[in-house]
Amino acid sequence: MMCAAWRRSLLLLALLEAAIIVGYGRTGLAMVEIWDRSGTFAHAWVVPPIALWLIWRQRAALTALRPGPSPLFVLPFAVMALLWLVADMAAVNVLSQFAFVAILVLAVPAVLGRRVAWQIAFPLAFLFFCVPAGEFVMPQLMEWTADVTVAALRLTGVPVYREGLQFVIPSGSWSVVEACSGIRYLIASVMVGTLFAYLNYRKLKRRLIFIGVAALLPLVANWMRAYMIVMLGHLSDNRIATGVDHLIYGWVFFGIVMLALFLIGARWAEPDVVSGPSSTPARDADASAGRAFAVPVLLALLVATPPLLAARINSALPSAPPVLARPDLSSRGWEAGPTAVTAYVPAFVAPMAEFHGSFHRRGEERSIGLYVAYYRNQSYDSKLISSDNVVVHADDHTWAAVEHGALPVGERRFRTTLLRGSPLAGNGAPRRLRVAQSYWVNGNWTPSDLRAKADGVLERLSGRGDDGAAVIVYVEEDGELGAGEPALTGFLRDNADALDSWLKGARSSGLGDNRTSKQ
Repeated sequence: MMCAAWRRSLLLLALLEAAIIVGYGRTGLAMVEIWDRSGTFAHAWVVPPIALWLIWRQRAALTALRPGPSPLFVLPFAVMALLWLVADMAAVNVLSQFAFVAILVLAVPAVLGRRVAWQIAFPLAFLFFCVPAGEFVMPQLMEWTADVTVAALRLTGVPVYREGLQFVIPSGSWSVVEACSGIRYLIASVMVGTLFAYLNYRKLKRRLIFIGVAALLPLVANWMRAYMIVMLGHLSDNRIATGVDHLIYGWVFFGIVMLALFLIGARWAEPDVVSGPSSTPARDADASAGRAFAVPVLLALLVATPPLLAARINSALPSAPPVLARPDLSSRGWEAGPTAVTAYVPAFVAPMAEFHGSFHRRGEERSIGLYVAYYRNQSYDSKLISSDNVVVHADDHTWAAVEHGALPVGERRFRTTLLRGSPLAGNGAPRRLRVAQSYWVNGNWTPSDLRAKADGVLERLSGRGDDGAAVIVYVEEDGELGAGEPALTGFLRDNADALDSWLKGARSSGLGDNRTSKQ
């Protein structure tokens, strides 16, 4: 029968967890929205029920312990609350969601004590699989898939011409897109493999080895899947494995591989040991009634502070959209063109203001494209630094990134991307496009996503606002490969200062009604 200490502690924990869910509700709802719309993280729906079931399995051992608050966890709890505030200001989903789950988890040892938390340490840690994280490795996984597939094709005598993530074999063209990265296989395998290792092994070494295999196997399986699909298409003259069916083949193959892994892993399963409470005296139980309530009250104050600070900071941000008219670059001999350079538009989501046009040096025909996406009062739906904001998406059927580099222009730095037009890029679109990109954050220039994000957070926390823009220039490569870089360098060297002044003017304006200006 549950003792009074357990009833009191569970009530306090339930109230604290409810306060966390209410105070950070939009972070939790954002997680659920991602689970619902993304097949990559659909597994997260079953994580909380599994964690609760794992805790229920420990009920005999738990009731033998006497709960009590542990002030030792107040500091890490406060650190996670601060991390949530910074992540929320930066609109970084994965960090704010990680902090949210960490706050929920740390409330358990803080209220129930470290010995109780240690008894259910795995179920608590398992809850972090709720965080929809891991997509940042997708570009590298796609690169590895392309590397292995092309190497395997060549080893089996199939000639291949490759550019970036696209390659051509005698029977047709193929490209590695996001669905080919294997990220879904990897995340699902690691989660299920971790649970399997916990339930079937007692020794830490065996658990870690199995989890490592569960992480490596889906990568190898995905590479084999990609190679087999290309070969099936090649040998069947592209009659099979070229549409939706190749995704079905992939999941069937992955299921067979994972089933084999678990069948083999079960051969080394260790007998279950019914664990009980430690014989060491439970010092957490010696807490006075005053401390039993003082710690949860302190945690409740820590829970309330970050959302209140975030609301106060956000209320001080300017809400009026900036004015982003066409820049005047005539002082250095550049004139605005009548149209954009080509049918190319960078992929930036929900900027508050936008400019897209072209310029050419007076007396010359070659045009330079200029695209600027301006952000202010940034949120999770509209922010400068995002995985959705790219010069070209991996799944774009018109352009594909085939080369990356850097372009220094005085003290400013730009990163470059060479785009190749696919066979679908008709209507006179150029075969190659050289693109240079940098970020402008309240007067600071940087090509680094991390530096731009950090600058924006510091500016926002300081009360100076979070204005920032992506500045992208591009030019056709209609001659020798690399001929576009000198043209971009010349344009930026002539006009970088003028563009900086133009963006500063947009920052100080914010009174116009037109959110989009396209020339």
